[in-house]
Amino acid sequence: MQINKVEICGVNTSELPVLKNNQMMELLLKIKEGDEEARQEFVRGNLRLVLSVIQKFNNRGENIDDLFQIGCIGLIKAIDNFDLSQNVRFSTYAVPMIIGEIRRYLRDNNPIRVSRSLKDIAYKALQVRERLVRNNAKEPTVSEIAKELELEV
Repeated sequence: MQINKVEICGVNTSELPVLKNNQMMELLLKIKEGDEEARQEFVRGNLRLVLSVIQKFNNRGENIDDLFQIGCIGLIKAIDNFDLSQNVRFSTYAVPMIIGEIRRYLRDNNPIRVSRSLKDIAYKALQVRERLVRNNAKEPTVSEIAKELELEV
C-alpha cells in the first residue's frame, strides 16, 4: 500500500487528523474556555482545510510553504473570531478568512509598493476615462483626464 506523503513546512500531510463535526464543537467549547491544548488539536485537525484552500493559489509562483503558513494564520484568526452562537459550520466561516489572509499577503508582498492614494487616483482616472469615451466617442488624452480630475498631468 502506497501512502501519498506530502511534506509542507515540516508537516507530513498524510498523518494529519480529520476531526468529525461533534469533535470540532467540543474542542471549540474548550477553546472558548481558554484550553490551549484543545486549540492546538483544533488547529492540527484543520490543517487539511488550509491545504485545500492554498491549492487555489498554487500557480502564482509563490513558495507553497509561505502560502501554507499564511493560511495557518488565517485559520488561527478564524478560530479566534468564530462565534458558536451562529448556526454556521466552522469550515464555512474559516475558508473566506484563510483566503482573505492569503490575498492580503499576495497583495502586500509585492516588490513594488503603490500607496492607497495613488490607487484611488488611478481608479478615478479610469472612471473619468470611461465617461469621456462614452460622451465623446473617442479616447481622451491624458491632459483631458487630468483636467477632469483637477490634477496636474
